[in-house]
Amino acid sequence: MKLVVGLGNPGEEYEGTRHNTGRIMLALVQKKINPNIKIKFITPDTFMNNSGHAVAPLVKNKKDLKDLVIIYDDVDLPIGRMKISFNRSSGGHNGLNSIIKALKSEEFLRIRVGITPTTLSGKLKKPKGEKEMLKFLLGQYKEKELAELKKLSKKVTEAIEVIFTEGKDKAMSIYNS
Repeated sequence: MKLVVGLGNPGEEYEGTRHNTGRIMLALVQKKINPNIKIKFITPDTFMNNSGHAVAPLVKNKKDLKDLVIIYDDVDLPIGRMKISFNRSSGGHNGLNSIIKALKSEEFLRIRVGITPTTLSGKLKKPKGEKEMLKFLLGQYKEKELAELKKLSKKVTEAIEVIFTEGKDKAMSIYNS
């Protein structure tokens, strides 16, 4: 079963926040994806740090693991950018860490969606310190930033279609440039 999971937190108070980027992107992609590709879309009802509890029961073997794509927020990428990764560590992302622990594997695809604003010169404007980072992650997107995500959703949709029709290596060569 092809499975795409959008990470985030359940509840109205988290809607539209940077930490819910996976859920936001998943909702946008679901509307655009080619209906001929049979994909199950999941937004876990668990909080971000317990995402593994929702994903693990759906991944029963190595084939399921190869057909798993996790979409999530990445503070190390600028808003409007994405990167496909495979078989990597969590990079400090608690939701991803929970999934890796629950699956006892890092061998699945991730689509990292940038959430960090940049300076005019293109340098990331990441918050400093744990308290500021948490405030940033749980902060609401501005309209302009949501428009960037909407625009990026076309590319994310195409990447998912390529992953499931032509393979991860082809998708990474096209969309990670």
